[in-house]
Amino acid sequence: MIDFTPVSAILGGAIIGLAAVLLLKFNGRIAGISGIVNGALSMQPGDRLWRLLFIVGLIVGGYCYQQFTGEALVTREGFPLLQLIGAGLLVGFGTRLGSGCTSGHGVCGIARLSPRSLLATVAFLGTGMLTASLMYLFMGDAT
Repeated sequence: MIDFTPVSAILGGAIIGLAAVLLLKFNGRIAGISGIVNGALSMQPGDRLWRLLFIVGLIVGGYCYQQFTGEALVTREGFPLLQLIGAGLLVGFGTRLGSGCTSGHGVCGIARLSPRSLLATVAFLGTGMLTASLMYLFMGDAT
């Protein structure tokens, strides 16, 4: 971590929370990104438009933040393509297995006091910490 910026972190968290509340209030939907993307890519018509607009809003929001702050988008390069594909498939499998992702369970589910979401979030964080620790142990500092 280079710099911790509490103001942007608090503001970003508040905006994410507001978006989740508004989506639940006006659409009756949970702001779980994996479910939103899955629904947007599904072949069944219906409520695809709001899902596509939500995804576009995520991208536009990041672009606006970059323009507003002047911070450059930092990307990491040099990852082998097969590792990226494997990681993406594992994440997709995990979101199916866990019936949602960190945004659905961690942001929305915990806010609704869902025991299942609390357990899922603990599992996500624990697995992430274990994976990062093992990667650091066996591969060293890759930052």
